This record gives sequence, structure tokens and C-alpha cells, in this order.
Amino acid sequence: MATRRDPLVLVLVVGALLQGCSGTPRFNNQFGSAVRTNLSAQVIDPAAAANANPAIGVDGVAAHAAHERYQRSFKEIDANANRSLVGGGSGTQ
Repeated sequence: MATRRDPLVLVLVVGALLQGCSGTPRFNNQFGSAVRTNLSAQVIDPAAAANANPAIGVDGVAAHAAHERYQRSFKEIDANANRSLVGGGSGTQ
């Protein structure tokens, strides 16, 4: 009786293993839709790239100066950056 059961077990095991090779058509149709939906939800104005009008509120000179200060902030060391804001036993408050 054991010899008859062995091929049956082998067929069941092979059948179960082959199920892992089957396709998933219900998942493939929706694959990536959540990512595309989240990306599109983050866009305020899809036609913003076609707008030729400049941004209102900051003139070019001020914007350039602010950008230069921002870039220099990574190159220059700020002496006040490491100073503690809490008096740590030094007696000064």
C-alpha cells in the first residue's frame, strides 16, 4: 500500500509547487496603480511647466542673493551652530 501512496504524494507535491508558477492576472492589471495615484495626488497644477509668467513675490536680485546665502551656508562653518541653548552648569543663564 505504501508504494501506491508514494506516487500520489509526489504528484500532489509537484502540483502544489507548480501553483507558484501560475500567473496573477488580477494583480497584474492593478500593479503600480497606487503609486501612480499617490504621485498624481501630489501635483498641484499639472500645467505649471507651461506657464511662462514668472513667480510673483520675489524679484530676481533678492532671489539670487538668497540662493547664494543658502549655498554658502554649506561651505562656511557657523560659529554659533555648536553653542548650547541651555546653560549647562556654567552659572550663566
